[in-house]
Amino acid sequence: MQVLQVQLEVRPDPSEVGRARRWARSRLAGSGIRADEPLAETLVLLVSELVTNAVVHTGRSAVLRLVLPGAVTEETQEATVRLEVDDASDRAPVPRCAGGESTGGRGLALVDGLADRWGWSREGAGKRIWCELDRRAAGEEAPPVCGSGGGAVAYEGFAYEVV
Repeated sequence: MQVLQVQLEVRPDPSEVGRARRWARSRLAGSGIRADEPLAETLVLLVSELVTNAVVHTGRSAVLRLVLPGAVTEETQEATVRLEVDDASDRAPVPRCAGGESTGGRGLALVDGLADRWGWSREGAGKRIWCELDRRAAGEEAPPVCGSGGGAVAYEGFAYEVV
């Protein structure tokens, strides 16, 4: 199967998060993933969380990368979409508790609950946070997310922060 890898450099400005979301939406549409697909909505949310963490906590530029299936075919109906954000900090993601009134600190808890897989690695002088979403065939149910039964884990105020 053919894959398409695209990337965007994001300046160290929180207003860049909106530009990253718009860019991701247009790249998804270009690969045949409709805006109303749950995968597209989830991926755009994950882009928002990971790019926000990168630019807010490092104060430096970041690189957003999407690895997308090629044109929609029978083969790509159940393909995997990968999102990566490289930033200039070599510090590992650190878990922290976010109180009920906190306005931040839940980004990686969302990634953990929404992505099929995620992780991080050191890359040069910085790091890469990545996550993958499996595109399911039409009509196939997605697994339950946090707190919705089926053995899923509830987070009860526990969150992660990339610093």
